[in-house]
Amino acid sequence: MKFTFNILLILFGFTFFSAQQTFKIQGKIIDFHDKIPLKNATVKIGNQTETSDEKGNFIFKAIEKGTYTLLASHPDCETLSEEIVVDKHLEITLNLEHHISEIETVKIHAIHKKEGSVLIKTLNKEEIDRNSTENLGNLLAGISGVTALKTGNNISKPVIHGLYGTRVSIMNNGVKMAEQEWGVEHAPNVDVKMFEHIDVVKGASALKYGNESVGGVVILEPAITPKKDTILGRLKFSGISNGKGGEVAVDVAKTWENQWFVKSGGSYKKLGDQYIPHHTLQNTGAEVSSFDFSFGNHSFKQGFDVFYSGIQQEFGIFKGAHLGGPEDFYKAINLGQPYFLDEFSYNIENPKQEVSHHLAKISAYKRFYNIGKISLQYSFQLNNRKEYDIRKGDLSETPSMELRLTTHNASLTHLLERGKWNIESGISVGLQDNFPNPATKARRLIPDYFRYDAGIFSVFKFQINDQLNAEAGARYDFNRYDAYKYYDASVWEKYANLFPEFFLKESDSRVLTHPVLDYHNFSGNVGFNYLLNKNWNFKLNFSRAERAPNAAELFADGLHHSAAIMEEGVLNMKKESIYHLNFSTIAKVDFMKGLSFEINPYLMFSDSFINQIPTGVKSTNRGVFVVWSYQQIRARIFGVDADAELKFTDQLKLNSSFSTLRGDDLGNQEPLILMMPTNWRNSLEWKSEKAGNLFVKLENETVFQQKRYPIRNQNVDFIENGTMVTREIDYSSTPASYSIFNAAFGFDVLRNINFNFRVNNIFNTSYKEYLNRLRYFMPEPGRNFVATVQFKF
Repeated sequence: MKFTFNILLILFGFTFFSAQQTFKIQGKIIDFHDKIPLKNATVKIGNQTETSDEKGNFIFKAIEKGTYTLLASHPDCETLSEEIVVDKHLEITLNLEHHISEIETVKIHAIHKKEGSVLIKTLNKEEIDRNSTENLGNLLAGISGVTALKTGNNISKPVIHGLYGTRVSIMNNGVKMAEQEWGVEHAPNVDVKMFEHIDVVKGASALKYGNESVGGVVILEPAITPKKDTILGRLKFSGISNGKGGEVAVDVAKTWENQWFVKSGGSYKKLGDQYIPHHTLQNTGAEVSSFDFSFGNHSFKQGFDVFYSGIQQEFGIFKGAHLGGPEDFYKAINLGQPYFLDEFSYNIENPKQEVSHHLAKISAYKRFYNIGKISLQYSFQLNNRKEYDIRKGDLSETPSMELRLTTHNASLTHLLERGKWNIESGISVGLQDNFPNPATKARRLIPDYFRYDAGIFSVFKFQINDQLNAEAGARYDFNRYDAYKYYDASVWEKYANLFPEFFLKESDSRVLTHPVLDYHNFSGNVGFNYLLNKNWNFKLNFSRAERAPNAAELFADGLHHSAAIMEEGVLNMKKESIYHLNFSTIAKVDFMKGLSFEINPYLMFSDSFINQIPTGVKSTNRGVFVVWSYQQIRARIFGVDADAELKFTDQLKLNSSFSTLRGDDLGNQEPLILMMPTNWRNSLEWKSEKAGNLFVKLENETVFQQKRYPIRNQNVDFIENGTMVTREIDYSSTPASYSIFNAAFGFDVLRNINFNFRVNNIFNTSYKEYLNRLRYFMPEPGRNFVATVQFKF
């Protein structure tokens, strides 16, 4: 009995001793970014599991002494795994990344959980894939408030709320494209197939992208690599009827679970002369090839990547836009006399342009617990442009213009996020070198120059309450041009007294000068976002932005072959200041399967707006061309964009967008030139995710005639029936209204094979676009069938 009692005493003693060897573990789970507590997070230690409460707190009341693997998880978070030693009571704080499913780098539309006041429209991957044979300008023209400024049918660039050129920045994988310093006729050198989505920021509210973005920003973002061991890729073939050509594209990515990745891709497109209703335009073919490569490692706390892209483009310029005599020029514009039609060819002859663009980038980031995220980036760009004119003799194969633009940029940014606020700040520096090759034996359109840039910005966002968010930003930029330029002695006379220090020497009626121009630019914005309820949202943003004139606005002097115009810059051009007010209301209505709409009125005012207008005609040994001169004016632009989507059923929806604006030259009391005409776009789409993702879509685009335009007619002299006559060229009248229809359908043939078919301009309508600089000589393309097969692996 005593033995039994002793055994029981020993057992109870062990039990009592073991009970004393359990410890309490309590803690809190918070978001690594902004320190917000995360509720409903799961924490597991050994065989015990607890869930965090609304304040992120959790508690384990009895964990035995030992070494354990702690696992913490939360929806949309990467699971945290840490080894802990339990030999005393513990109080711990766990940091989880609550944005792991979002884009790792700072995206203007994804990084912040709080809604901002910026106005953004997005093209997703599906929309890009359906229109992947289009260039960037034409692709974006389907967004309300956005259209394209064209030079013929191969060259186009985006216009946002009537503003274009350097006023609209193109961000390619985080790098601002440097190519429009040569003028608005130079289209962005990008391959849209490289990108997962494209964001369009309307207005000057995105100060982090630079002070020049007074019109808006186009943000091109590649796909996010998955965190797993796999190989992803796709092969795409497209046939294009208009031009009797096609395109092939391929991209492949290898990813690892440790978040390393390697990606590469390329494409090639070849088109012959383009077809317009009932005719073919001679020398309008195109040949484009591109290649990209990147590798890196993107984890939550740190990462880096190296990126390269290159694109080579050759475009023919319609021969009918380069006419030899003033009489032909007069007949082509006033009488619609067609020239150089109906001989199809794949050959690209003079006049033409050859363009290459190389971009290299290295970037890295690191997140620090109490400091935030610090990112560093360096980029290099090399642009080379050759424009060939119709020249004779030894110069027939020599370009009439050859420009090489080299750009270096470096930036350092810091992002700090807390529960109700975040602040992003950064500094940047840049160097640009433009070299016009004198071997062309022609006058240099843009001279030799160095441009030095330095900027600093800060954007602060604050959540006032659950319904109201506010943001404010400020930016300062310094820009310096250091150029060497020749002027005709007669032209230099108007600058001699203003800039005597720029004079170097005079030789044979030509004056060599050394302009050094400095610009100090201050920009700022303030915005509010008010969420009335889950169905109503209001945004208001006011900005003031300053930008330095670009090189073309300052120094342009000569023939711009691709646009078939002469250009004249102004050396004493001041910086441009623009005030921009944007308002937006977004609503959802419980009607049928859902009705949503957005209305965006806006107002822009500037007392130093840089404008370009026709001022004369010059007859040269290379043809007759209209002279476009830059000037600085008081201007006002106001307009409205409206978008609506109505879902009839889960499969059938109607989308509609409407845009109109009015631009005025207040000083000269006349309309602004090249303002977007009123347009209305509608599309009806049926899509079934069950039937192999089958979709059928019908689109209509109606563009109304621009009735408000300045009268800028020019006179030409030529001999008619043996007599010298003077005729007025109608260079001002705008094209008539038009309405065109497009259609598309597509489906998955197999799980990894997709077929897409599209027809543009179904009824082969003949029309001209006001914003096409070559509209005087040629209409827009006729009917075009595009068939695409895509293999995914």
